[in-house]
Amino acid sequence: MRALIPTGNPQTLTELGEVDLPTPQRHEALIQVSDIALNRPDFLYLSGHAEGYRPGIDAAGTVTKAAEDGSGPAVGSRVALHLPTGGGGAEYVAAAADRLAVIPDNVDSASAAALPLGGLVAQRLLDLAGPLGGRRILATGVGGGVGQVLIQLAVAEGAEITAVAAQGQPTEHMTALGAKVVLDIDAVQDSTFDIVLESVGGDLGSKTVHKLRPGGQFLWFGQASGNPITLDFFRLLEAGIGLTLRHFVYADGDGSRDARDIEALLSLASKGKLQVEIGHRGDWSSAGPVLKEMSTGRLRGKAVLSVG
Repeated sequence: MRALIPTGNPQTLTELGEVDLPTPQRHEALIQVSDIALNRPDFLYLSGHAEGYRPGIDAAGTVTKAAEDGSGPAVGSRVALHLPTGGGGAEYVAAAADRLAVIPDNVDSASAAALPLGGLVAQRLLDLAGPLGGRRILATGVGGGVGQVLIQLAVAEGAEITAVAAQGQPTEHMTALGAKVVLDIDAVQDSTFDIVLESVGGDLGSKTVHKLRPGGQFLWFGQASGNPITLDFFRLLEAGIGLTLRHFVYADGDGSRDARDIEALLSLASKGKLQVEIGHRGDWSSAGPVLKEMSTGRLRGKAVLSVG
């Protein structure tokens, strides 16, 4: 069967090639993939951080062979799947039946494929932050798939969210979803926010700490710039900022919650309570160039590619 395979070349990243058709184990279903959504980890792993990595963390398709043990969706069911180790960029994948989220009839497969990773990160990050009603949130690096879900969920729970964006970055979709957008972190008043959600790192991420009110919560969930944040204890002491600092990782260990959480997100989408913006649609043969474009931060929303 055809699949996206790594080239080892940072200019091309991935190409279509031939791999063996997977043989499902008794607890696994065989899914014919219709759509894959690209994510930043796909770019990072293909750029040399994971040898032999095959892209496709998020995908959607149709069950063509149900699990032999009788678990999971029946043949013909449309499902969304989240594969933390990749490999969804293929004509067929085998996946544990209890990890498959059935797609509601009124949600298209491309939108379903776009939800898992970004939705899981956003949902679990806000769960960790606690009750959001009336709280003020400052967030960095939320222009993509995580951000679009995070903004909607936060606003729906009554939070006021301010997104820090870079010059030239698309921001209209963030304001349309209910966020206030700022382009200069230095123009943001210190000691203003109850929660900071930080995923960029470097100088920007380091400055966001000082935007917290005393006793605020700082949740660190990424380092997109490649540079670490630095915290000046003495400056925090002088400013009277006591804070809770937590490192967030979305995975829950064995992934047993994934299907349930993805189905909850799909349910919100089916009820019109969660929009999924797809900024790029194309054929999976264009995966390499699209990943390069994503790495610049200029792509608005998610990139979803059709398989086959």
